[in-house]
Amino acid sequence: MNHQDPANQTDPRIPSPMEPPGLRQDRQHATDELWDISPRICVGQTQVWPGDTPLSREIVCRREDGAPVTLSAIRTTVHLASHADGENHYAVEAESPRRIADLSLRHYLGLCFVFDVQQHFLDASASQPSIPTLIEPAHLIPNPSSVANLPRRVLIRTGTFPTFDTWNPHFAALSPDLVHTLAKLGVITIAVDTPSVDPQNSKDLQAHRAIFAHRIAIIEGVNLRALSDQGRPIEPGVYELIAPPLKLEGFDASPLRAILRRPR
Repeated sequence: MNHQDPANQTDPRIPSPMEPPGLRQDRQHATDELWDISPRICVGQTQVWPGDTPLSREIVCRREDGAPVTLSAIRTTVHLASHADGENHYAVEAESPRRIADLSLRHYLGLCFVFDVQQHFLDASASQPSIPTLIEPAHLIPNPSSVANLPRRVLIRTGTFPTFDTWNPHFAALSPDLVHTLAKLGVITIAVDTPSVDPQNSKDLQAHRAIFAHRIAIIEGVNLRALSDQGRPIEPGVYELIAPPLKLEGFDASPLRAILRRPR
């Protein structure tokens, strides 16, 4: 039996005989270190926001049944696990929100900074639903005036939503003050390791609204406990973010495969 923490497991490698020789050679000589920060998505296992549409798969045809190919269709929320929000998810048409396909790819590609604030929220899972845990500017940047050359994309590790296999409604969220502070520092993208930048019981979505006021992009549900392809954890610091959403015309979000890489 494997007792390893599932959140710290990396994807199993293809057995060497099945792996293309070029891929083996590329990995042997790779200088880049990669962190896959998207949670694994499984039918019947990956949880979604209460009341949203869970993942399901319809097998249209299978090779094993004599078809020339295997084909599948999926039904699910577009806010599945690691995903990017479109502005029309939290703004009305009169406010001219950008759909997910309209957001610039520069929000999702480029240098980023990973912050770790989980020491402030070790007991978040025990919080009462009526007392949301908010991340304030002092948790992230105690002295904003001392911050120089902060990358324009920030990822925040709270440690309050360890896995999508079990839903924890008491995750940490962002305070509007933190959003305004990051906007003043030139941030254009905020990513969190929770399913929302607002508390689950929020009705006015203050963090979403503050983010919209600054036209900052949102990424939710990333796994910042992942290990790299070289077995190392994510440490606070500068990385390259690679996390483009699908070009879903008119949609309010898109799942994404998010990757961190050491900057070249």
